[in-house]
Amino acid sequence: MASDPKVHVFEEVAKHNQTKDCWLVISGKVYDVTPFMDDHPGGDEVLLSATGKDATNDFEDVGHSDAAREMMDKYYIGEIDPSTVPLKRTYIPPPQTQYNPDKTSEFVIKILQFLVPLLILGLAFAVRHFTKKE
Repeated sequence: MASDPKVHVFEEVAKHNQTKDCWLVISGKVYDVTPFMDDHPGGDEVLLSATGKDATNDFEDVGHSDAAREMMDKYYIGEIDPSTVPLKRTYIPPPQTQYNPDKTSEFVIKILQFLVPLLILGLAFAVRHFTKKE
C-alpha cells in the first residue's frame, strides 16, 4: 500500500463503473479492480453491481478467503473521503393500495373461469349417463 494514500471523492469513484474502468469502495478504501475483471471467479457482473456505492457489505457477505483479501493490496489506489459517501438509504415500503370495489369483478371472473368448465363437464357426464341405452 502507498505510504501517503490519495483521498478520493465518492462522486469521482462512482464514475468508474465500466468493464474497462472499475473502481470499488470497500472498508473506506478505493480499489481499481479493472485488471481483475476477467479473472474474478464470480464474473465481472458481480464487480460492476458493486460500483457506485460502498461495497463493503457485498464483499463481506460473500466470505472471501485470506488470499483474496491479500490480493486486494495490489489494486489499492487510495482512501475514500467519508464525508462524500452518501448515507445508506432506508427502505421505504410502497404505499398500500386502497380497497377498490372494481377489483371484485376480477375475482368473480376468475371464479367463473374455473366453475363454468366444471359445470359443462358435469352436464356432459349427466347427459351421457341419462341418455345411454342399457
